[in-house]
Amino acid sequence: MPTRNSAAQQTSSVLGTAGQEKPRLLVLTSTFPRWKDDAEPPFVYELCRRLAASYEVWILAPHAKGAAVREQFDGLNIVRYRYFPERMENIAYEGGITAKLRKTPANYLVLPFFLLSQWRAVRQQLRHQTFAAIHAHWLIPQGLVAIACAGARTRPPILCTSHGGDLFGLKGAAAEWIKRLVLRHAQRHTVVSQAMKRAEIELGAAPERIDVIPMGVDLRETFVPAQTARNGTSLLFVGRLVEKKGLAYLLEALPPLLPDFPDLTLQIAGDGPDRPALEQLATALGIAMHVRFLGRANNAQLPALYQQAGIVIFPSIVAQGGDQEGFGLVAVEALGCECALVATELPAMRDFLEDGVNALIVPQKDTHSLTTALRTLLDDPALRARLGKAGRLSVLNRFDWPVIADGYARIVDQLAEPPARTTPREQATSGKR
Repeated sequence: MPTRNSAAQQTSSVLGTAGQEKPRLLVLTSTFPRWKDDAEPPFVYELCRRLAASYEVWILAPHAKGAAVREQFDGLNIVRYRYFPERMENIAYEGGITAKLRKTPANYLVLPFFLLSQWRAVRQQLRHQTFAAIHAHWLIPQGLVAIACAGARTRPPILCTSHGGDLFGLKGAAAEWIKRLVLRHAQRHTVVSQAMKRAEIELGAAPERIDVIPMGVDLRETFVPAQTARNGTSLLFVGRLVEKKGLAYLLEALPPLLPDFPDLTLQIAGDGPDRPALEQLATALGIAMHVRFLGRANNAQLPALYQQAGIVIFPSIVAQGGDQEGFGLVAVEALGCECALVATELPAMRDFLEDGVNALIVPQKDTHSLTTALRTLLDDPALRARLGKAGRLSVLNRFDWPVIADGYARIVDQLAEPPARTTPREQATSGKR
C-alpha cells in the first residue's frame, strides 16, 4: 500500500515473466488509497494490483493533502494530478465527489479545475506512452474525461465501469445527456449488477457492449469465517451514513426488541453527512445506550467486525432522488465471513441474495418487517448458522478476486491489440502445475 509522501519511483515499462514487455493499461479513478491504511474503499486498487500480473498498470487519481504526487507500489504506477492549492484539494475522497458537492456547494467552483486537470493528466500520459486500453471507473467524471480525449492521436479503446452512484444518483438533463454520450462513445462497459445493465440499456447503450462484473472480495484470506464464538445479540451495520443506506429504519426497528433482548447492541461502522441526525434519532428513540457509532472503519478492521457480529443488516432503500445501491459489496464481505444477513429487497441485491437461503429479505422502508426478521434470527442460533454457511458458499466462487480479475482481464484483452494473452487467473493456475 502507498505511504504518505513516498519518493517517486517510475518505470517506463515492465517486463513479463517471459521477458516480454507487458502492454500498458491506463486506469482513471476518483477513489483510490491515498496512503497506507487509508480508509478509502480499496476495490479499484485491489483490481489493479491483480491486473498488474498481465499489464503495466498506470493509475491517474486526484491528489489530496498528504498524498504523494507520484509513486510506485505493488507493481502499480500511481500519478495523482494536482487541480487546486493543496489545502483546497478536497473535492474527492471521504464520501465521493457527489456527496462533497451536495454538502459544500462552493465545491462547484472547484469542479471545472478538477475536470480540466484530469483531462490534461490523461492527455499527458497519452502523449508520452502507448496504452492498450483505458479503464475509466464511473461514467461521470472519468468516463466523460476519457472520451473527451478523442483528439488524442494515440487514444486507445475505452472500457467504462459504472458502480451505481453515477448511474442512479446523478439526475437532471445535463447528467442524462453526459451519461448517454459516454455510453455511446466508450467501446465497452461493465456494470456491477443486472439492474444497472437494464438502466444503461434504457439510456441507449448497446446490450452486447455491456458486461455485468461486480468488484471482488478477498474471500480466501481476508473475509473468512470467525474462529471464535460470535456474540448472538451483537448487530452490525457497515456503510456510509447517507439516505440510501436506510439506517434510520434500522434504528426505528430496535426499540420493540429491547424488552426481550436487553443486551442487544448495534455497531455502526461508517460515517457521512447524516450522522448527526442519526445520533439524534437514536437518542429520541431511547436506544442511544445500545448503539455505538464507530466512525469510518479502516479496511483492515472490517473482517474482525464481521466475524464478531451475530447479525449483519443492510437496510438500503431507494432515496428520494432515485439513488440506490449499484451492488451490495459489503454484503458479499459479510457473507464471506459466514454472517447471518438481513437485507432489504432491492434490484441490486437480487443478483446474489435469496430469501431464506442465504439471507432474510424484507421490504425496503418497512420497520416492522425489519423488527420481525431480527427477532427471528435472535431467537434461532441454528438458523443464523445455517444462513451464514449457505451465504459463504453462495459467493465463494462468484465474487472472489481471481474470478473477478479474470473477467476484467478478458475484456481488456478483447479491446487491446494483440488480443491474445494469459489472464491473471490462468497465470496463477499454470504456476501451480
